[in-house]
Amino acid sequence: MRRTRIAGITAGIAAVALLAAGCSGNNSEQKSPDVAGEVLTVGMPNGALSENQNPLAPTGSAAKSLGYAWVIYESLMQVNDLHPLEDPTPWLAESVTWNDDYTEAQIVAREGVKWTDGEDFTAKDIAFTFNLFLDFPALNADFPEQLESATADGNTATITFGRSQYVNQVKLNRTVIVPEHIWADIADPVTFTDTDPIGTGPYLLESWTPQAATLVVNPDYWGGEPAVPKIQYSSYNDNNALITALTTGEAQWGWTFIADYENVYIAQDPEHYNQVAGGGFAVDVLYLNNETKPFNDRAFRQALNMAIDRTQISQLAGSGVWPGISSVTGMPMPSGEDFLASEFDGEEYQVDVDGAKALLEDAGYTWDGSGALLDPDGAAVSFELVNPAGWNDYLTALDLIKQGAESLGAVATVNAANQDAWFNEIIPLGNFQATLHWTDSGATPWNMYADMMDGAQYVPLGETANWNFGRYNNDEVTAALAEFAGASDDAARQAAIETVQQFYVEDVPALVIWARPAVAQYSTVNYTGFPTDEDPYANPQPTGPQAAQIVMKLTPTEG
Repeated sequence: MRRTRIAGITAGIAAVALLAAGCSGNNSEQKSPDVAGEVLTVGMPNGALSENQNPLAPTGSAAKSLGYAWVIYESLMQVNDLHPLEDPTPWLAESVTWNDDYTEAQIVAREGVKWTDGEDFTAKDIAFTFNLFLDFPALNADFPEQLESATADGNTATITFGRSQYVNQVKLNRTVIVPEHIWADIADPVTFTDTDPIGTGPYLLESWTPQAATLVVNPDYWGGEPAVPKIQYSSYNDNNALITALTTGEAQWGWTFIADYENVYIAQDPEHYNQVAGGGFAVDVLYLNNETKPFNDRAFRQALNMAIDRTQISQLAGSGVWPGISSVTGMPMPSGEDFLASEFDGEEYQVDVDGAKALLEDAGYTWDGSGALLDPDGAAVSFELVNPAGWNDYLTALDLIKQGAESLGAVATVNAANQDAWFNEIIPLGNFQATLHWTDSGATPWNMYADMMDGAQYVPLGETANWNFGRYNNDEVTAALAEFAGASDDAARQAAIETVQQFYVEDVPALVIWARPAVAQYSTVNYTGFPTDEDPYANPQPTGPQAAQIVMKLTPTEG
């Protein structure tokens, strides 16, 4: 779960040995540990890990968790999250070509690529990997019940699907490929720990411990020789330990939520320390239980939407890391510009408590002598906001949302719940009135809206929901989301997504609070070439297929 990267990660995991003791406070003169100016240390706050390098495993892969899977194994294409529908950068595939209705992809394998054991990489490896998804559904998180076949002919693999993959094309591009000549003999690739990984990427695994993995250059890499001769992936005990490692220069690349990052991190070495954010459609949403009071009334949902201050929430709870949402459609900008309905162009959220109260009054709400809000039945309006204890950015956001509710006369309380209970009982079963949760990203706003509003994912309260936790159910929205996903032309898709936007604005089934772009911290003391605000060529985090692209762009810092 992505929340394992946010402040308040569970403490108590065995402490991780620091990798470079005695770092100088003069960061401009620091060099990476062990081999000055050469080793790149990547840090994540994931605690002690179990040995597992499986790049396809749904859970338990240390290589995926820390990110080194993505410089050993590689994806078909490289995708820029800021502009995910732009032409991707060819990687293991020279090209990916879709048919008109996005039910078939033809993938041309790059020639001259070898696995690190010397065997040739071919289109058969691509087809084999997708057939693993068919044969072992637990591996098939991206295309459940959609993938139909995978075949290879010469240097071309053909992948077919039972319905349009327009909204999933980026997922195919990011699929990492494994070698058939190794994995064909694996009885259960779901539980396979892959302790001797054979990939096509720029690095080889040299050593592994529960706290760190060390990688060295693949001398036969098809893309040439990377400038970084060694990468050490270090798993720190928690956010605070990683923050210390980043601020002292012990770790030079990673990702953790740093409250007041400008002062806590950047100010320690303004010349070299950077925090950057990629684009995409991932957002954090206040899911409202549309089937229980007070959120079963659209008027109250609308009023709360008008009373909360997203800019304040972004600044105080998100430390400016998470950009507040301004468009009334809930879409992050500029990612959403190409999909924005003309009627909402320039329409932005404004705090309007007086307007919210007038709306409530028109809907039959009143106030008693103390200023408490009463619903049309005469009952005092109250609700609980819930998220796991220790998730400080979320809990601070809930406190600010509470203030917005109180400005209307409603009584709101914040409950810091047990994390396991929240994951297993509160969120999926609908045992809440309001709670913050993320959405998927994706190349289009489809994932974001579907996660909040898709009736195809509706289940009654008490049954386990995978998305649509607020139980919003509108036949027109469900049909429009299906039309967008299956349409064969841009005009039909745009008409469908505009319908979804209209109902999001009018019905307020949930409240998008802030965007959640991919964020990373890095130091340029030793290496430059990371994604920047001026050149956001890739998601800046080290924990995805883009890591191979980033490390191949790094060069030693001059001077």
